[in-house]
Amino acid sequence: MTCASCVHNIESRLMRTPGILHASVALATCKAQVKFDPEIVGPRDITQIIEGIGFQASLPKRDPSVNNLDHKEEIRQWRKSFLFSLIFGIPVICIMVYMLIAHNKHQGQSVLDRNIFPGLSIMNLLFFILCTLVQSFGGWYFYVQAYKSLKHKSTNMDVLIVLATTIAYIYSVVILIVAIAEKAEQSPETFFDTPPMLFMFIALGRWLEHIAKSKTSEALAKLISLQATEATVVTLGPNHSVVREEQVAVELVQRGDIVKVVPGGKFPVDGKVIEGTSMADESLITGEPMPVRKKPGSMVIAGSINAHGSLLVEATHVGSDTTLAQIVKLVEEAQMSKAPIQQLADKISGYFVPFIISISIVTLIGWTTVGFVNFDVILKYFPDYNKTISKTEIIIRVGFQTAITVLSIACPCALGLATPTAVMVGTGVAAQNGILIKGGEPLEMAHKINTVMFDKTGTITHGVPKVMRVLLLGDVVRMPLKRMLAVVGTAEASSEHPLGMAVAKYCKKELGTESLGYCTDFQAVPGCGIRCQVNNVERVLVQSEEGLNEQNVYNSGLTRPQEGASAPQPHSVLIGNREWMRRNGLHIASDIDEAMTAHEMKGQTAVLVAIDGALCGMIAIADTVKKEASLAVHTLKAMGVDVVLITGDNRKTAKAIATQVGIKKVFAEVLPSHKVAKVQALQREGKRVAMVGDGINDSPALARADIGIAIGTGTDVAIEAADIVLIRNDLLDVVASIHLSKRTVRRIRINFMFALIYNLLGIPIAAGVFLPVGLVLQPWMGSAAMAASSVSVVLSSLQLKCYRKPDSDRYEARAQGQMKPLNPSQISVHIGMDERRDIPMSSTWDQISFLSQASSSRNSRENSLAGDRQDKCSLLIDEADEDQYM
Repeated sequence: MTCASCVHNIESRLMRTPGILHASVALATCKAQVKFDPEIVGPRDITQIIEGIGFQASLPKRDPSVNNLDHKEEIRQWRKSFLFSLIFGIPVICIMVYMLIAHNKHQGQSVLDRNIFPGLSIMNLLFFILCTLVQSFGGWYFYVQAYKSLKHKSTNMDVLIVLATTIAYIYSVVILIVAIAEKAEQSPETFFDTPPMLFMFIALGRWLEHIAKSKTSEALAKLISLQATEATVVTLGPNHSVVREEQVAVELVQRGDIVKVVPGGKFPVDGKVIEGTSMADESLITGEPMPVRKKPGSMVIAGSINAHGSLLVEATHVGSDTTLAQIVKLVEEAQMSKAPIQQLADKISGYFVPFIISISIVTLIGWTTVGFVNFDVILKYFPDYNKTISKTEIIIRVGFQTAITVLSIACPCALGLATPTAVMVGTGVAAQNGILIKGGEPLEMAHKINTVMFDKTGTITHGVPKVMRVLLLGDVVRMPLKRMLAVVGTAEASSEHPLGMAVAKYCKKELGTESLGYCTDFQAVPGCGIRCQVNNVERVLVQSEEGLNEQNVYNSGLTRPQEGASAPQPHSVLIGNREWMRRNGLHIASDIDEAMTAHEMKGQTAVLVAIDGALCGMIAIADTVKKEASLAVHTLKAMGVDVVLITGDNRKTAKAIATQVGIKKVFAEVLPSHKVAKVQALQREGKRVAMVGDGINDSPALARADIGIAIGTGTDVAIEAADIVLIRNDLLDVVASIHLSKRTVRRIRINFMFALIYNLLGIPIAAGVFLPVGLVLQPWMGSAAMAASSVSVVLSSLQLKCYRKPDSDRYEARAQGQMKPLNPSQISVHIGMDERRDIPMSSTWDQISFLSQASSSRNSRENSLAGDRQDKCSLLIDEADEDQYM
């Protein structure tokens, strides 16, 4: 394919074929994406249809080296064509320069102007020989392509080039024959110099254009090259000792295999480290510039590089399921897609060649008519013509010169390349910075976003509850902290509630052990709490030095069990909210209630602990806000974007989170099915909405929003529904995606400006519209302008490769002194589908606590479903363990 007209011809022919549902052809990549009904048509039929209209077609090769060879073959072909044209073009240039110098020096005829015999000068004979040779050798590729196009009743850029050169050649031969036949005293002026110059400039332009186009897909080529070709699969014996090592192709690695990765080697699969400690370079995949620490339990990504230290990795995702394979697939699809503005350009380009031919014919007829009606106009604007030439010859020459120049300067290539090259470079650069943009449409739309709606759990917050504070309420001597943690951790280890799991994890960490006591008679009451019996916590305390020290203080049943001694008594445990304690006959003092209220006002869930019938502690649990959340919100607001928080959690928690991050408008207690309605409501107000989320419940809203942005650590359902995927769990990438979209759209507009300047201004200049102001072009000038147009557009798109995503330090420097926490009175909270402002509820704090627990329970069920689906999706980077990042 040589221009956007080729794209239009292929797409229109495919769309007229029964069984083909959709066809999209990309000029920049020379690839087509076709959706078809396999019951009616198949890949072989589609290939034959494309070949039937004069193009070569084959199924794409998955091997990147083969694709690189295709690019190199195209570059080699156009370089060869340029060199052939250059061989004949250089003598033409030398003759033209000599004639210009000779005329200026002698003010008369030069040696080359002398006739060999009447009607034929030395210059015209040399031009004829050179032009005939270049028509035969230098332009053969253009003629072949133009013949194929015309044979199948279509037109493209090659048709214009061949038409211009053929007309120039035939016209020159005809007037030369006439001059020889009439034995003219002076040889006529011909256009023999036009074909060599035209072929030379166009071949040079195509050569440079293909070199530049190959650069636009470098980002994708780099991603593909990251894939390892071989892997070392090991067999482990007792104590993780390596029994056997085997070198296999990466395609043969299976899920569950243990892979050994040596220092400096590439991780061949996504997996979990089971042995070893090292640093991994993930910069080309996630955009994270700093090496990431890897230790047992850490997740690794295929294609990242192991810096030092051998690692044993259990494969969790292999082949097409790896993160790298999914990234490559998404980037390829993005580069195949078209932005809305490109679809309009392709339609225009489909009629461009016939339109230019019509303009050329009109120009020829117009100047011929003007010349015969008022010859003084010709003499006025073309004063350099030899007065010995006949009036008719001058008129015809002027008409053909302007008509050929119109054919030479017209360039649908620039119009067709303006958008796809920018989209290719933009999506590639985004992928290298950890942002996957699924095509030209979301890339173009993102810069129009004026409202960003954030989900709370897992998006603004980490999505994992964390113990924020433990407060002892009873006698420290009777119930020391370590003992209470051992009892509470043992009780909550049997709970499936996310809050209980967070408490159990915290207790294990504080105690420094993975083993706890025994729990019996466990009972969980939804919305209230748990009840159970805990045994054998003494063994847990003995395992740590702190526990042993406490034994010396606490002697009533806590001493190390002696042989033959009676077994320690079990502890009766209650953990839950106020209502749960009251149901079990426990009184809550006012100071305890106030302490719980203070934590709940911060968006934390406060639970009470009662052991053996006495209140002995309070635990505050919260889903913590991501450290970059407030900076991301501030930066978006500074860009003129409204920010909204939407969550299914209760109003108090939502309001507390909004206060921390600086969001003034909050939708709380919103059901998953109602999130779509909230998006639609904002869209009805004329807003361009971006929805940012990570869960299954967010996927309908992600799909309905103008732009759906999924967090890479989210579920595969959310990732599939979104238009943009953030590989890293970093909210600043939301800002970066909008920022990059603005840069790309600005580059597309610059490209269109280049294309329009060359066509809207170049064609009228070539047609002689601006002759009154002294602007006139020769055909070879038009060919040079046409070659420069497409090259300038591609080079303009390549400027996006210099894009650097602003880092957090730069955002923080801009926001210094401007980020101020909001007051609760500044926040507008809307409940469910109701649009009422925040009004104090008449319900008690117990009801609020119950709502919080119920909401967390609902989120737990959703996260459980999400966990099942996450296992299918490898686009996740575990950042919950902060030790992984330096």
